[in-house]
Amino acid sequence: MTYMFQLNYYMPEIFAHYQILYYLCVIIFAALLSIIAIPSILHVARSRHLYDDIGHFRKQHDHGIPRLGGVAIFVSYSVTALVFTIIDRDFPVGYLLTASIILFIMGLKDDLSGVNSSTKFMVQFVVALILVVLGDIRLTSMYGVFGIYELPFVISSALSVLVIIMVINAFNLIDGIDGLAGITGILANLAFAALFFYIHQYEYAVISLILVGAILGFLRYNITPAQIFMGDTGSLFIGLISVVMAIKLIELTKLTMSGAPHLNSTPALTVAILVVPIFDTIRIFFVRIMKGISPFAADRNHIHHRILRLGYTHFQTTMILSGYNLVCIALALLLGSIGNFALITIIFIISMLFNWSITFILRSKERETVAVRNLFI
Repeated sequence: MTYMFQLNYYMPEIFAHYQILYYLCVIIFAALLSIIAIPSILHVARSRHLYDDIGHFRKQHDHGIPRLGGVAIFVSYSVTALVFTIIDRDFPVGYLLTASIILFIMGLKDDLSGVNSSTKFMVQFVVALILVVLGDIRLTSMYGVFGIYELPFVISSALSVLVIIMVINAFNLIDGIDGLAGITGILANLAFAALFFYIHQYEYAVISLILVGAILGFLRYNITPAQIFMGDTGSLFIGLISVVMAIKLIELTKLTMSGAPHLNSTPALTVAILVVPIFDTIRIFFVRIMKGISPFAADRNHIHHRILRLGYTHFQTTMILSGYNLVCIALALLLGSIGNFALITIIFIISMLFNWSITFILRSKERETVAVRNLFI
């Protein structure tokens, strides 16, 4: 009897211990697959002269670099998921896999020979429809933002499709310097994994951690000096998995099972986790529209380009944006009790102040003078 009591007493600790080992094995396995795959990809890319578009005005490198790293991320993720995950029957893994393959094929085509923007949008729209309509991966409420709560199916589906397309493209847009999209993806999915673990949704935590491992292996060859880029294949896939995990986290905390801890203001917390790609995309679209040009026109006005112009390296710029991301996440965790609308407002005000400070420093540097007018003109 005493033995059974002691065993029951230590069971949670034993379970947690082995679960952490399991998570580490998942990350290591996925990372090793990426590390093993990339040298072969580099060999093929170099022998076939499959290099980045060196002459494009947005490129930050002066020599050809293969942009097929996303192939390693996708393959590593898929194989590891098949080996390690035990997906809950309520999770539509078939539809997620279908959507991932479609997006992977389109991204690979774009990396090899290019895809026009209308085709990319249509493919992303189809992928989003598969996830939302067939997979039922959708936001069912506004959770008090603008005073709105439950949403009808049609509005819920339309909003979810829009959010999925936006986040997928947002990760694609921040993939402009070495390591930024990768480290942002790692931070986001580590945060999602920790939150899934906290609310006892362990299968979803594994899904996020597999992506963390796959990206870590890729970063071995991408951190400055970069030997390979992830390309659209990688950035679109990271965006897809990240937005699916974001939506599932929001919906699962709405229906938290009995005995599981509760998270406050999960939608706002999710915005904080994805703040770097989301805010930069909203900002860049707004600036382009205000200038009377297409919001989809390419330029070098992204937040990472602006920080580079301050004289920072690729790695330093990535660390600055990662630090800003972590501050927003910490703030969302600390202020979760104030509600989604107020917290999202605070996050965007902080983001605008962060961008404004970059603008002020840039103007002061260009004009070689520090003056109040640099804040406004």
